[in-house]
Amino acid sequence: MNSVKSAIEEIKSDLIEFAQDLVKIKSYSGDEKKIIKCIKEKMNELDYDDVVIDSMGNIVGRIGNGQPIIMFDSHIDTVEANDFSEWTHPPFDGVIEDGRLHGRGSVDMKSSAAASIYAGAVAKKLGFHHDKTIVVSCTVLEEDCDGENLKHLFSELNFKPDYMIICEPSGNKLVTGHKGKAQVAIKTHGISAHGSAPEKGLNAIYEMAEIIQRVEKTSASLLNDQGQHGTLVASRISSIGESLNAVPFECEIYLDRRMVMGETKEIIKNEMDAIIADKKAFWEIGILHRKSWTGMDVRYHPFHLPWQIDLDHELTKVCFKAFNAAFGSDPELDYWDFSTNAVTTTAMGIPTIGFGPGEYKLAHMVNENCQLSQIVDACDFYATMIDTV
Repeated sequence: MNSVKSAIEEIKSDLIEFAQDLVKIKSYSGDEKKIIKCIKEKMNELDYDDVVIDSMGNIVGRIGNGQPIIMFDSHIDTVEANDFSEWTHPPFDGVIEDGRLHGRGSVDMKSSAAASIYAGAVAKKLGFHHDKTIVVSCTVLEEDCDGENLKHLFSELNFKPDYMIICEPSGNKLVTGHKGKAQVAIKTHGISAHGSAPEKGLNAIYEMAEIIQRVEKTSASLLNDQGQHGTLVASRISSIGESLNAVPFECEIYLDRRMVMGETKEIIKNEMDAIIADKKAFWEIGILHRKSWTGMDVRYHPFHLPWQIDLDHELTKVCFKAFNAAFGSDPELDYWDFSTNAVTTTAMGIPTIGFGPGEYKLAHMVNENCQLSQIVDACDFYATMIDTV
């Protein structure tokens, strides 16, 4: 048994218990204070050299002072669990059954956070930190505002890693990229009139009706594309009127558009212009406003291009070498359909790759759960990769 595996075996039960403790802490987006405090205590207990919580509420642990800087990021906020009665095990009990950790966030992505935090401690114990810097971040507000956390963190703490591993769930496959995202708001404008005389007004809902049909047709066209393709979905609709007895003067729909490699901002602009053509409407990127647990106001501009790291990139080669050293084979490759905090690092030109425990199709689902062996193996891979860089 190699030194990493021996060290992992020693902390295995503590690692699983910590992942279980994290799942037991409810940490919806914007309400992560308790879990951040828990992580701070654990990082200090594990002898991290420095632990900092920035003004947005993200926590960063550092080990070592050399070059290069290797960073592992996991967001620790989760979507809500409002359907407790449908869960086999209560979503915040952290039940372990049949070799799996059950609960909200077990996949997305508290198991990854636990694995990366313990990997840093293992790397320090084995002396892997002497010629490099290991940074482990646990970030907030990702579910609504992916990437804003890292953008703020890098600016406030004034550093830039040489390599970034996004620890989102991948079933411990190596993820070489993910789709881009544009969240778009389309509004139609009408003329208010009393409901008893609708002919005197212009109904903004009716004006939106044809636009919605165009959205549906565009979505079908994208789905019919061969190979990897983009997607488009209308995710929300609302209207404004003087009362329920009046013709509405405004209607809004919100669109989620996922992009593949080769799709550009210009392509999205032309697509949206065509969708609203000849209608009393306009579109814009649907800016979101959120507040972090520290009270910071966060403004999120949800437009991110797709990305993919080359297979011959140095970081990819390091990951292949580390996986081989840890498990005796090459990793399987994957490509995420969803967006992650990598939108910030890739935009900054930081080499980025994905790897994390858990089946991502279980994220946000009732009965979310993660295989314990994947948590342990992820910790093994992270620690081995630190040694390999």
